[in-house]
Amino acid sequence: MIRLTQYSHGGGCGCKIAPAQLAEILRQVPLNQALGQLLVGTQTSDDAAVYQLNDHQALVLTTDFFMPIVDEPVDFGRIAATNALSDVYAMGGTPILALAVLGMPINTLPMDAIQSIMLGGAAVCQEAGIPLAGGHSIDSPEPIFGLVAAGLVHPMHVRRNATAKPQDKLILTKPLGIGVMTTALKKGQLTPDAYKSVLQVMTQLNRVGATLATNPDVHAMTDVTGFGLLGHLLEVCRGSAVKAEISFSKIPILPEALTLASQGIFPGAAQRNWDGYQSQIQLTGLGDTLVKWETLLLADPQTSGGLLLCVAPDSVSTILEQLLTEGYGFSTVIGEFIQGEPGIEVKR
Repeated sequence: MIRLTQYSHGGGCGCKIAPAQLAEILRQVPLNQALGQLLVGTQTSDDAAVYQLNDHQALVLTTDFFMPIVDEPVDFGRIAATNALSDVYAMGGTPILALAVLGMPINTLPMDAIQSIMLGGAAVCQEAGIPLAGGHSIDSPEPIFGLVAAGLVHPMHVRRNATAKPQDKLILTKPLGIGVMTTALKKGQLTPDAYKSVLQVMTQLNRVGATLATNPDVHAMTDVTGFGLLGHLLEVCRGSAVKAEISFSKIPILPEALTLASQGIFPGAAQRNWDGYQSQIQLTGLGDTLVKWETLLLADPQTSGGLLLCVAPDSVSTILEQLLTEGYGFSTVIGEFIQGEPGIEVKR
């Protein structure tokens, strides 16, 4: 049996370069060139670029790819494609087409496995109602797959990660623990039922983002991926000049991930993430009650994770009802924003 995870040193969004290292890489790169039609660029580390085409349309453009996070080729293709399309949805956009990004060790990985990866990606594009319209491939030492994804959004409906307001409530639509469970899979310690549950989370399209963006009470939106919940929430705090207060006990976490995390099963990226931003995290009133593994869960890299919504208080119940109706059953209010120095306060 082919075990794709044995072909790579990392997997999924855990492959991301750590936040501190990425900041150093980009420190002298001239990325923020002024251009009137560019509505969203690199300034706030948002999920995708947005370029205005006319008064009624803006182009959402992103790319996302990584090494295998699971062993089954079709599942790897599905996860990678779902994850890439998430960035379009997180900006409020509706995907219109995708291009494949494919790098494979042609001489060591069977051809049928590569074909299955592509079939998985194509199946997700079909589910999203878009064509997989081409792409680019190379012969590489480790398997890599993902998409360049394009979408459209009305300029008035673009949802950034830098427009949260004090008193907004924070809603998370998918549970944490994906990095923990996929690490257990690579170690041969994940049960079939647990694999089924985490696969369902990773292959659920965040398509509700396109609908939520039309609601003016959804002030900001992002998705939770490789930098973990704390990392992506910090980007919202910095961009919006607000402080976040979250409650650990309210955060949805995959049940199997809690058990595995308590046993110390984490991807290396969780610790790298925490090391990169722990100075901006305040553990209030917790003392020693939030043990290290619980802290690392908040930094656990999520692959194809949920949307993080910043919602006006009066609309929270309506938004939650919509999310539950559309199949996002883990959706939960995990905290709120207050005025203050950008950062995160974590309470039990």
